[in-house]
Amino acid sequence: MCDWVLFVFLALPTSSPDYPLATTYYVRPDGGTAGQCTGKVDAPYPGSGSKKPCAWNHPFQALPPDGKPRIKGGDTLIIKKGSYRMGLGAPGAGDCYQAGSYDCVMPAIPSGPDATHRTRILGEGWNAGCTNPPELWGAERPWYVINLTDSSNVEIGCLEITDHSPCIESHNGSGLPCSGCDVPCERDNPPFGDWATYGISAEDSANVYLHDLNIHGLAAGGVHAGRIRDWKVEHVRIHANGSVGWDGDLWDDEGDDSSGDLEFRQVEISFNGCGETWPGKAVDPDTCWGQEAGGYGDGFATGYTGGHWLFEDCYVHHNTSDGVDMLYVKGDSSIEVRRLVSEGNAGNQLKTGGPAWIENSLLISNCSFFDKSPLMAEGDLCRAGGSAFSVDLHRGDTVIMLNSTVTGQGDCLVDAGCNDSMSDDADPNCNGTESLIIRNTLFDGNTDWRQSWEKTCLVWYDDSLLPTNPLDMDYNLVWQTKDNPCSGSKDICNKDPKILNANMETYNGHLRTGSPAVDRGTTSQAPTDDLDEGDRDAKPDIGAYELSSAGSSPSITQITASSGTGGFRLRLRGSRFQSGLQSFVDGDFAAWANVTYVSASEVLLGGGESLKSRFPLGVPTRVTIVNPGGGKAAANYMRK
Repeated sequence: MCDWVLFVFLALPTSSPDYPLATTYYVRPDGGTAGQCTGKVDAPYPGSGSKKPCAWNHPFQALPPDGKPRIKGGDTLIIKKGSYRMGLGAPGAGDCYQAGSYDCVMPAIPSGPDATHRTRILGEGWNAGCTNPPELWGAERPWYVINLTDSSNVEIGCLEITDHSPCIESHNGSGLPCSGCDVPCERDNPPFGDWATYGISAEDSANVYLHDLNIHGLAAGGVHAGRIRDWKVEHVRIHANGSVGWDGDLWDDEGDDSSGDLEFRQVEISFNGCGETWPGKAVDPDTCWGQEAGGYGDGFATGYTGGHWLFEDCYVHHNTSDGVDMLYVKGDSSIEVRRLVSEGNAGNQLKTGGPAWIENSLLISNCSFFDKSPLMAEGDLCRAGGSAFSVDLHRGDTVIMLNSTVTGQGDCLVDAGCNDSMSDDADPNCNGTESLIIRNTLFDGNTDWRQSWEKTCLVWYDDSLLPTNPLDMDYNLVWQTKDNPCSGSKDICNKDPKILNANMETYNGHLRTGSPAVDRGTTSQAPTDDLDEGDRDAKPDIGAYELSSAGSSPSITQITASSGTGGFRLRLRGSRFQSGLQSFVDGDFAAWANVTYVSASEVLLGGGESLKSRFPLGVPTRVTIVNPGGGKAAANYMRK
């Protein structure tokens, strides 16, 4: 695993000043009904009386199913910490009935008056670190937990959105052999169970800000959102949802076309296409399924769409199909990818359509990761060739990749095609003016998983659709690919890049001293920072990491487990650890409490069975270190 990503939920200032006519309402477990309390005071219901100055007891009091919202556009709803059942049987859901429990959902959140006065739904602690967000959990098969249909000018923050069932909707619909590992949800006969289909549903929605959300364990998907415009998503985790992480295909006749600026920063999308245990909240590897078993498995995907898409500081990993699938972005749109780590996804790690700019990214296509999962058939593993980077060009497009590190076990590391192969595509055919420009990028080949007698190829392009080879490649380093890759006069060919760890399961793309990649990049268009956000010097290195940029940033080189005094613990070895550092396990909002700083090269995480339970067998789980003086590092540990 890369020594990189910190996924900490940070308190963010609200982006919307209070609207002069807006009201703040409160929800807390000891509040009252809408008849008992006004909802305008953060206080418990006193036990008797009506319209008392106290909080409501459930979000449905503010947003009643099959009813009119009691909050208006521009208002704020603060949900205090606690666990809130969302669906049939919840407080405020009196108009719901069992046969129609799939529709026992909140109405659409009222749109704010304008882009600077949003309607806000915020969990307690949204402005103080969000270390213990309230939990909204779906029950009795509602379509979704949060409703953003036709909702614009809205902010949602500091919430855990999940359900309380390990089931997956329509699981193993193809009937693949699976002894006890299929976990389909009950949809036909009540009681249906404590599950919901999606966490958030949105369409025809503009100017929405999602932040500090943990969306996990839903029966089908984390977010279902299409035809959106000008959305910003920050510090959001979408994890272990039964079929898909973020699904942009709305399945209707009105299309999926999104527009405007669509920004995703510090978003983790992981293990979608897998079930999550309850109450353990751990990935169950035996339930992971892909398309051969009737599932899906993309981490992030859209239908045909426009828009200007930005993915920055995102970590997309171990989804049962593609990682980031933006193949259906139209030619008049654009994609920017900065400091992305995508690894362990069963298909391609990154797919782009139309003009794209990729920099400082680490793509690790260990696409056979799920080969021990009984429902992951051979056709699901390294599907679509298993390329780390797949490019779909439109006529005249330019795609640029800079200072990235690409490795994998698919057929090729990079493949390029033309949108002409897409059904319903209206753009003109490619005509030879298309280009794929690659500079300062480190390509680390490996054995082709499907054809173990040969190595991966470097780049393949579809000459039936692209009249000429679009590849423009120079100032790169290529190692262990099956063909002669040195097309550029400044390329470095067949020299060991001397990276820190080339093992596919624990890949760490940092350079070691003496690497031939050091100082060999071009300054033209090179980013000024690297994947760790450290400075690049006047002679940029090839690859995602600059050897000289470490500074005060820590580095994790090894994680081992032991069972000494106090039970299970982890020993982290590395460099530049600082006294007073914090450690975060997996997608936790709060720092792990039992941390011992031993030295600048050693840290211990304790906790016995509590810690051990956070590392399920066969599931790579991330540990992050944050130095008090600045800098961070992350690495995976997998218990076997």
